[in-house]
Amino acid sequence: MASVKLGWENNLWAMADKLRGNIENSEYKHVILGLVFLKYVSDAFGERYNQLVKAGDGFEEERDAYTEKGVFFVPSQARWDFIKNSAKLPTIGQIIDDAMVAIEKENPGLKGVLQKNYARPALDKHKLGELVDMLSFKMGDKESRAKDVLGRVYEFFLGKFGKIEGTFYTPPSIVKLLVEMLQPYKGRVYDPCCGSGGMFVQSQKFVEKHSGRRDDIHIFGQEYTATTWKLCKMNLAIRGIDGNIGSRDADTFTNDEHKRLKADYIMANPPFNMKDWGASRLQEDVRWKYGMPPVNNANYAWIQHIVSKLSPNGLAGFVLANGSMSTNTSNQDGIRKNLIEANLVDCIVTLPGQLFYTTQIPVCLWFLAKNKRDKRFRDRTGKILFIDAKKLGYMEDRTHKVLDDGKDIKKITDTYHAWRSTDEESTYEDIKGFCKSATLEEVREHEYILTPGRYVGIEEVEDDGEPFDEKMTKITEDLAEIFAKSRSLENEVRENLGGIGYEF
Repeated sequence: MASVKLGWENNLWAMADKLRGNIENSEYKHVILGLVFLKYVSDAFGERYNQLVKAGDGFEEERDAYTEKGVFFVPSQARWDFIKNSAKLPTIGQIIDDAMVAIEKENPGLKGVLQKNYARPALDKHKLGELVDMLSFKMGDKESRAKDVLGRVYEFFLGKFGKIEGTFYTPPSIVKLLVEMLQPYKGRVYDPCCGSGGMFVQSQKFVEKHSGRRDDIHIFGQEYTATTWKLCKMNLAIRGIDGNIGSRDADTFTNDEHKRLKADYIMANPPFNMKDWGASRLQEDVRWKYGMPPVNNANYAWIQHIVSKLSPNGLAGFVLANGSMSTNTSNQDGIRKNLIEANLVDCIVTLPGQLFYTTQIPVCLWFLAKNKRDKRFRDRTGKILFIDAKKLGYMEDRTHKVLDDGKDIKKITDTYHAWRSTDEESTYEDIKGFCKSATLEEVREHEYILTPGRYVGIEEVEDDGEPFDEKMTKITEDLAEIFAKSRSLENEVRENLGGIGYEF
């Protein structure tokens, strides 16, 4: 979102931030995003309402006239004009709660999803009314949808909340990279820990960008946290994405909502190094085909769950902590060896640090392919592509790095696609310090460690033509000058301290 400025962003966030008071961050975000949802569906309804009034057939209050166009029917007490006209009333919180109840009643797919505690005493009603007033710009009409105003608002707020929480929000640049690598043109897309639904939204954008149809992909997901599951439902609903994310929030390991699913594409950002994942109850689970994951770390449980969900020609891409590439504790190295020998590991990408908002844990991307002989791609049996992307990205601010769409993401994806391509004109070449197509024998020699740095080598530095002796002489002279300045400053400090009676 750093590259997109809406003008009112900072003012809107400053006003929203005033609402926080003594409300927990985990609840606070739902107050804001609930209002954004209400404004969006009201705008979309209002546009359709005006079309029906103009047609003059008297269908403007008929629910079917909206649902047939993919628009939520919004009853009169939930329409934004009514909400805004009530913004200064001390009962504005209850009015918003009633609006949410009314929308759920008219749209069964949203039952139990919307935030309905705006009337709580902890929420300052004066500030809530001011926020309602500020949400005056259009979000859900045709022009706004074309500009993806809603998406920009959601990403802006999710990004802000990500900096506060960092638990459910995958940075957009990582989501875009995963989607561009896998290219989900058509088929079943699955995310076993879907959070707020970012992978699904980006997948749909990818399909639309390449002139596909909205129903070319079918969404399946699961989310453990109840409030985040609701947020995902809202995120998909306002974008018109018909996804199956289960009947409710549920644990992917112990209560799989999609037991029979075989997905064509799987994208995920599982919780890093999760300790308490229910291993004791899953000792004989059929998913552990390549080895029993350790009790105190779920990384290889996630990997094997993902493998179990892949269709015969399925592709998967997911984020893991860097330790997953090299750990040799608790049988994880044995599982990794078995996955590699089964020709499942397709590509490993190490990413730069500081991509996430609240964790400095370095991360990598794993890409798995169920069928490396898939006729869509070059036969990659017995080979793994390693990409070291640690030097890519730019600093968005003092603490946060972003992968640039047109430069960094393109460089990584072009490399991967060239390596997979069957097109004779598409040639892949190893680039020292960046990428290497390694054989299974090479991986064995490295004891099945998948850290790209072991394979890509060190980037060659271009010779600047200056002889080594001359270069070393210059460096030595520069250092001598720096040391001399340091001693001079030290003596000056000592003299000044002595002048006021202090000895150093």
